[in-house]
Amino acid sequence: MARKPRGRLVDGIVLLDKDTGMSSNFALQRVKRIYNAAKAGHTGALDPLATGMLPICLGEATKFSQHLLDADKRYLVTAKLGVRTDTSDSDGEVVQTRPINFTEQQLEEALEHFRGETMQVPSMYSALKYQGQPLYKYAREGKEVPREARPIKVFELNFIKLESDELTLDIHCSKGTYIRTITDDLGEMLGCGAHVIMLRRTGVAGYPYDKMVTLEQLEALLTKAQEEERPPKELLDPLLLPMDTAVSGLKEINVSDELAHYLMNGNPVQVANLPVDELVRITLGEAKQFVGIGQMNDDGLLAPKRLVVLHDEQA
Repeated sequence: MARKPRGRLVDGIVLLDKDTGMSSNFALQRVKRIYNAAKAGHTGALDPLATGMLPICLGEATKFSQHLLDADKRYLVTAKLGVRTDTSDSDGEVVQTRPINFTEQQLEEALEHFRGETMQVPSMYSALKYQGQPLYKYAREGKEVPREARPIKVFELNFIKLESDELTLDIHCSKGTYIRTITDDLGEMLGCGAHVIMLRRTGVAGYPYDKMVTLEQLEALLTKAQEEERPPKELLDPLLLPMDTAVSGLKEINVSDELAHYLMNGNPVQVANLPVDELVRITLGEAKQFVGIGQMNDDGLLAPKRLVVLHDEQA
């Protein structure tokens, strides 16, 4: 007999506005508890220093979190010039101070260096792993280990302002881009050093900035529901974004109601206009109910790759 899940079967995405000073896992566990969700996962950690957009996937939406992990991101960052730290942010120890002496043209030339496709060597204070251990664990032990440069792409790098020794930039970048590393490298190019003092993620994929909610707002709704003796889901669930928003960039393939049974049992089905070797978003029938993602197999059929479990209220 299947074990009953602990918590509620709730599916969707919470667009959390993470506060500074908390880990992404702490934020995840709080959201999971507020929603009493049986399953939850985030879509790429934000440093404790950082604030902003952290999509939290609940229930069946966790099956598509990798698509958000792989999505483009956007950040607003403020760097303090003249001071370099061992972590490239204000949580680290100062390792060098230098005078600030560059021209406006030198700054623009330095910024241009980071635009487009480049190679980036990750910081030792990152969560990337070396021989099974996160790099930051080696760094805290004072050890430096080899790191390979990785390809990244900066779609936009916009100058916002320079006030005294604080430089603010807007950066739209590909997955795996470390803003702290860009800041540190920029400081070295300018000859003065720099480190991050403010970092805010303002975008993930195409999610709207104004749909973010804070932990405080979620907790206030939970408290209100309890005080009014109402089911918390009445106030909390309207804030959930549909789980297929995680794969909204994929082409939609609609499967007829007649073929739905075969597909939902894991069988490939024949559909028209199927793109070759491309992941697609699958919907069923006239209602266009999202049921997962798939791909054309060697026989030219749509083969499901990841399907959602339809709960009783969804079926």
